[in-house]
Amino acid sequence: MTNFTNTYHALGTEIKLTVFQKEQVPALDKANDLVQYCEDLLTVNRTESEIMSINHASGKGAVAVSEISYDLVKRAVQVSQENHGFNAAIGPLVKLWHIGFSDAEVPSDSEVAHTLRLTNPKRIMLNDKDKSVFLLDEGMELDLGGIAKGYIADALKRMWHEEGVDQGIINLGGNVLLVGRSIHENGLWKVGVQSPFDTRNEPIGLLDIPDYSIVTSGIYERFLNKDGHSYHHIMDPKTGYPVETDLLGVTVISPKSIDGEIWSSLGFYNGYEGTRKLLTDPKIGLIFVYKDMTVRLTDNLKNKFKVTDSVFKVVQ
Repeated sequence: MTNFTNTYHALGTEIKLTVFQKEQVPALDKANDLVQYCEDLLTVNRTESEIMSINHASGKGAVAVSEISYDLVKRAVQVSQENHGFNAAIGPLVKLWHIGFSDAEVPSDSEVAHTLRLTNPKRIMLNDKDKSVFLLDEGMELDLGGIAKGYIADALKRMWHEEGVDQGIINLGGNVLLVGRSIHENGLWKVGVQSPFDTRNEPIGLLDIPDYSIVTSGIYERFLNKDGHSYHHIMDPKTGYPVETDLLGVTVISPKSIDGEIWSSLGFYNGYEGTRKLLTDPKIGLIFVYKDMTVRLTDNLKNKFKVTDSVFKVVQ
């Protein structure tokens, strides 16, 4: 089957957008424009953006922002204030460790304790009327890295639907969102679930799903090796240190990519049993991959996922 793909670097990762009909190629360019526009608003990896304007004004005053930025911040803050492990106010902690960058260092206990005081999501004030955000304490910083790609993927899918794209693939650095029916008779897509080892190109298994989102988070993506210890980049907002876990990766299947981003974080913080207690939406499913090569699935995926890599084994 012919496909038309744009591949480029944005959002700190490789973007790969695919349509399957030549007349839909203009939708690829529109998608590129939307990605760039959203990145300009939402990034915290530059000195200027709408989110950085909020961060620069911490402790000083509220900052009015665009509808896109406000909608995303509002959703992130609401989830953060539920206190189940996702925290959009974790910016100062991410910056302190800076895992994945050349200047990453293991901070002292006192530095971690001091920084934790600046990560309370209840100290974020939202004003729906003005679409403004106020970080009440100087030094607070939003970091939407755990949710922005999902939000942007969903925005791309909505735009493609408006443009008449009835079949496509949005891949924002491994955050995959499917559009429309597949070519298979049942309309389902066959998707490989990423192996939690960079050296293994083969997926651990295959899923048959409709045009949903597939988001994978793993402790193998970015880490810091220091004095015989390995520190991964997924922070525990309660302790200020990388989350202690026997998990390697969590994959979330969901209708919306933003939910996949949120639940991949919640999956790491709460584990299999804790996540099952929190999860009430039957359309959201999770795959937990452990360091001992076992795999656990939420009940709604047990008939849709098949292990293809013999190294891994599904357990109840």
